[in-house]
Amino acid sequence: MNKTTAATLKRLKTEGRPITMVTAYDYPTAKLVDEAGIDVILVGDSLGMVILGYDSTIPVTLEDMLHHTKAVARGAKQALVVSDLPFLTYHGSFDRTLDACRRLLQEGGAQAVKLEGGQEIAGCIERLTAAGVPVMGHLGLTPQSVYQLGGYKVQGKDEEAAKKIIADAKALEAAGVFAIVLECVPAALAKYISEQIQVPTIGIGAGAECDGQVLVFHDLVGFGSDIQPKFVKQYAQIGRAVVDAVRQYVEEVRQRRFPTDDHSYQADEAVVARLYGGKDDER
Repeated sequence: MNKTTAATLKRLKTEGRPITMVTAYDYPTAKLVDEAGIDVILVGDSLGMVILGYDSTIPVTLEDMLHHTKAVARGAKQALVVSDLPFLTYHGSFDRTLDACRRLLQEGGAQAVKLEGGQEIAGCIERLTAAGVPVMGHLGLTPQSVYQLGGYKVQGKDEEAAKKIIADAKALEAAGVFAIVLECVPAALAKYISEQIQVPTIGIGAGAECDGQVLVFHDLVGFGSDIQPKFVKQYAQIGRAVVDAVRQYVEEVRQRRFPTDDHSYQADEAVVARLYGGKDDER
């Protein structure tokens, strides 16, 4: 099976085969979702909330993203690995932005980066793609702008807001993105945008008519996530299984039922007799 690339996603849109994407933040998760056949792994700055315990993505640094991207890249053999550019790394000096991309691709092992925003960052995206950096866009609810948006709310519900998102999508396509994430927008708007542009759309809380779907891994499997957005479907309850397993371990250790002889190493009886004056099992 060939490695998924940005070009692969464009071909999948043409063929009408939905694209699958999920977040991952470490080696074992990346390895497992890759084995399951996922098309794209997003090393999202959502790791700030999911892994690091922040209340938003704002505190996530480039070093955080680099650390987690390296781990994911080591686990992904087939999936396309996309890494988020963190807050305020692409709104100032272009040289700084280009260096952040260089580090995520060269050092981190990502094959693409993702930026949040529309027409206001189209110029930056155009320069990045001209430099050979594959870029994925992100419109609708953009978590890095959560303070400006006033919270995690559905975007594009009124006519003016919807028109802006449509214009933003067309601007990102013209700037050279290979795909666009549409987050928390009405399904009808996402469907319209998907029909109006040639690059794939990947929805999260954007209905079934996008060219693909993305979910946060921990939401998908019910692992350590207290938030249950409307758009999430849980396919497992791993968190409950983890709690039950650790609770059983705690109980067995306290009751001296673990470890048993099956989990212990034994020494030669003659050695035990010389050193401790008795058989290993008599100590």
